[in-house]
Amino acid sequence: MGPEMFLKGLLFGFSIAAPVGPIGVLTIRRTLSDGRAAGFFTGLGAATADAVYGSVGGFGITLIADCLISQRFWLGLLGGIFLCYLGIRTFLAAPSDQASDLRSKGLLGSYLSTFLLTLANPMTILSFTAAFTGLGLANQSGSYQNAGLLVAGVFLGSTLWWFMLSGGVSRLRDRFDQAGLRWVNRVSGAIICGFGMIALYSLI
Repeated sequence: MGPEMFLKGLLFGFSIAAPVGPIGVLTIRRTLSDGRAAGFFTGLGAATADAVYGSVGGFGITLIADCLISQRFWLGLLGGIFLCYLGIRTFLAAPSDQASDLRSKGLLGSYLSTFLLTLANPMTILSFTAAFTGLGLANQSGSYQNAGLLVAGVFLGSTLWWFMLSGGVSRLRDRFDQAGLRWVNRVSGAIICGFGMIALYSLI
């Protein structure tokens, strides 16, 4: 039962991370502009948030789940504003000359920005809760070991996707000159800002 739950979590984590959204666009942009490490840490922040929400859904922590869902308007508002801010900042950003110029503080910032951005989307918890209920784990006593394996699988599956994406995109980095990277920033910034405006519009 344990290995099966871990495999299900691995596949679920990979599949929930793979669709292209604002985090994917941000990961691609940071990989091209700042290097593979920046792109991977961007995705790792989202993977960590996925694991947090997976824990809430898998272990049936209904109090936290209800609190997050009840505050979904304010969390969605903050998330939409943050996306617009990231989009504008990305649009105006100058390309980095070398990935080695990125300091550890920059990597931490890449990680925390997407971690908080993903947590600001409380509707994600509904996906995890529904999936974990379908797997027969949510809100079940005595299933903590299986739930733990499932959450670990979700984290590693999501992390695997971001590792593959940042690695694949980094192979294309040498093909972009400064002018090309500047356009990458502009296009990425516009797309991210668009996601933020859609998120804010959905609250109306």
